[in-house]
Amino acid sequence: MSPLFTQPNAEQLDSATFSRLRRLYVLALGAIALAIVSGQLLIQDHLRKQTDDSRVVNVAGRQRMLSQRITKQVLLLNADGTPDSLRNVRQQLRKDLWVWQQAHLGLQGGNSKLGLPGQNSTAIRGMFQQVNPHFEAIYRAALQIANASANGVVQPDSQLLTQIMRNEKRFVAEMDQIVFQYDAESKAKVNEIKRIEWILLVIALTILLIEFWFIFRPAAIHVRNTLQRLMHSEQEAKRMAKEMEQLYRAKESSLQELKALTFAVDQAALFANCTTNGQVRYLSEKFRELLGHDNKPLRGRLAEIICADEPGQRSIEETMQKARSRISTNEIQISTPDGRKLWLEMSVIPVSGGGLAQDLLILCADITYRKEAQLEIERLNQERFDEQMRQQVLRSAQIVEAQEEERKRIARDIHDGIGQMLTALKFNLDSLDPGQPDKVQAKLEKLQGLTTKLIQGVRMVTFNLTPPELSDYGIATGLARMAAELSKLTNSNILFENRSNFNERLDTVVETNLYRITQEAVNNAVKYAQSNFILIRISHSEKMLSIVIDDDGVGFDPEEVSDKQDGSGMGLSFMRERMQFIEGRMFIHSEIGEGTRITLNVPLTT
Repeated sequence: MSPLFTQPNAEQLDSATFSRLRRLYVLALGAIALAIVSGQLLIQDHLRKQTDDSRVVNVAGRQRMLSQRITKQVLLLNADGTPDSLRNVRQQLRKDLWVWQQAHLGLQGGNSKLGLPGQNSTAIRGMFQQVNPHFEAIYRAALQIANASANGVVQPDSQLLTQIMRNEKRFVAEMDQIVFQYDAESKAKVNEIKRIEWILLVIALTILLIEFWFIFRPAAIHVRNTLQRLMHSEQEAKRMAKEMEQLYRAKESSLQELKALTFAVDQAALFANCTTNGQVRYLSEKFRELLGHDNKPLRGRLAEIICADEPGQRSIEETMQKARSRISTNEIQISTPDGRKLWLEMSVIPVSGGGLAQDLLILCADITYRKEAQLEIERLNQERFDEQMRQQVLRSAQIVEAQEEERKRIARDIHDGIGQMLTALKFNLDSLDPGQPDKVQAKLEKLQGLTTKLIQGVRMVTFNLTPPELSDYGIATGLARMAAELSKLTNSNILFENRSNFNERLDTVVETNLYRITQEAVNNAVKYAQSNFILIRISHSEKMLSIVIDDDGVGFDPEEVSDKQDGSGMGLSFMRERMQFIEGRMFIHSEIGEGTRITLNVPLTT
């Protein structure tokens, strides 16, 4: 193998050596560039496909939600409601059906508007063949129900409802499998990208290693030797011309710096020069333009030229007075001759000559935008602080109000229940006549019944306080305990059902309020609705906890309920306020003679 470099003669370097070096550099850099471009093309193509996969997974996951929402809307059409609410539900149902159909077709055949490429694997196409019958069944049945509702049919066809409910679970389950398959294929593509990146990294490192060993290392040695020879040959000439060159460079550098400084100061900086007593000597073009002065020579005091109002002039004069012995900096608000308000950051520098301060150099920066931004930030911060304080006061008021309502409820229970029974007990004791044994025996039996009711009332009021199960085990266990105890105390059939096996813990405030609202609903059902059967159901999803209280009582009209002497209206208002306090929603559905359903929904935060 021939040497890469040859020794240069005393006069010139070997041109053939550098020509060969140039070709090798071009070849090496071309190889690196080819590897980088190829890798980028491959990675960008995989990233584009990965972006499409993310969109497909999102749309496929949304299909499950839309199917559940369509089912819910169909059930809402089956429920009683006002014509406006039914019309809104019907319109939303048609819109969701159209979006659902377009997304379903786009997942299979592609849809540019939705960003769906439609390039599915064999496995996914097979899954869609299985899910399509369920989709078609739900779509046709829901569309028929929507059209029938638009034509005035009040109750949808029960067969269509059954068809939707039967196919909806299968559709959701199979769409879950499709989403899992999409996700698995997306992860496989990511692994492929990683493998390609590792291969490209190995190739690039190999190329760099080859270049270092065969090109850079010999070139560095050759350049080092050449530089050593050049430095040795020039050393004597540099020594002889050193002093002259230094003087020339210093002169040239000073001249260039002076020219650059003059141009920058005059054209780009807010610059001024004045005497120690404030008489202006020079004002830059940029300063003139900012203040609105023409190009005529300026005469007079600098403070009066810069600022039109007296407070600003005094601030400028004070800053200049401080600068006679040291550099002084200050932020000053000025008024221009045309009435504009500006903020300047002014630095006054004393320029000394012969130990005496002869002139003052003034450098300014326009900080109007920054000061306005600071003032705006301070205003926004103050507004945000005021809003936080208002919210804190509101929350405190709500807490105090809730505590007061709880005291009123306990007082009402004691007064309406225990107080009346104690009064009746006292009257019966006072009416006992030892001279009439027969009547005494009958009244004693009546007193025993009143005593039993009194004990039961005391237990009821005591149980209405927060049970230890709520603070120890959570809302699910607390509601189960409440149902069992109230069933014993009220002789009513009160059952609890945990449909989704919910056992998570929530915030203490949320758990307490949910418990109190449910307790109020059950007490209302027992006291006012004359219910024989009450069912408390709890279920949850990934983002929502739902509690439903059903009873078979006499029912009522929620729109007509107001604050009444029996406490029912106040109880509903109390329940709504508690739900608003924990950012939840409460729905009441009741009809005269048809019982009552109260639904409590609160978001689950992670």
